[in-house]
Amino acid sequence: LLIAALVEQSGGDFEKALESASDVLNIRGRVIPSTMTPVRLRALMENGIELCGETQIVESELRVRRIFLDPENAVPYPEALQAIADADLICIGPGSVYTSVIPNLLVPGIADAIHQSQAVKAYICNVMTQPGESDAFTAGEHVVAIQANVEKRVFDHVLMNTGVPSEAAIEKYKESGQHLVDADAD
Repeated sequence: LLIAALVEQSGGDFEKALESASDVLNIRGRVIPSTMTPVRLRALMENGIELCGETQIVESELRVRRIFLDPENAVPYPEALQAIADADLICIGPGSVYTSVIPNLLVPGIADAIHQSQAVKAYICNVMTQPGESDAFTAGEHVVAIQANVEKRVFDHVLMNTGVPSEAAIEKYKESGQHLVDADAD
């Protein structure tokens, strides 16, 4: 919402909005989009129905089989490709596996650039599941979901939580339909 408001305030200049957001939030690094092409998410659900838009996908009670970008030929942002090429460490995640992590990897050229990079590449798995997106997913199922949707292998390591939050924290998450992601290291 903050970025959307800053885009509007900057006359539609997304790059300027990202710079402003970085200043407002006092971010030390840079926020670089994978593409500047306006895209929508499409998902093929477990029953074969296709849904469009993040809200419809997340609110569906069906599991996602595959996720797609519309249009599929979004142009990768050159600064993103350069940042990947220059990186010593590439951290993918944490985030909504189907609506945040995978879509960035579907932008043509992004997964290839990560795959070709000599950097250490790690997927940082969510600590908690997400209702409508990764209900009851284990860490391994997060990895399988990514690899089932992305043609290239994009990480060599998986960082997952093996600690257990307090009972009060677990109960609070349960009220939101979230559960601890099982760290199935195998």
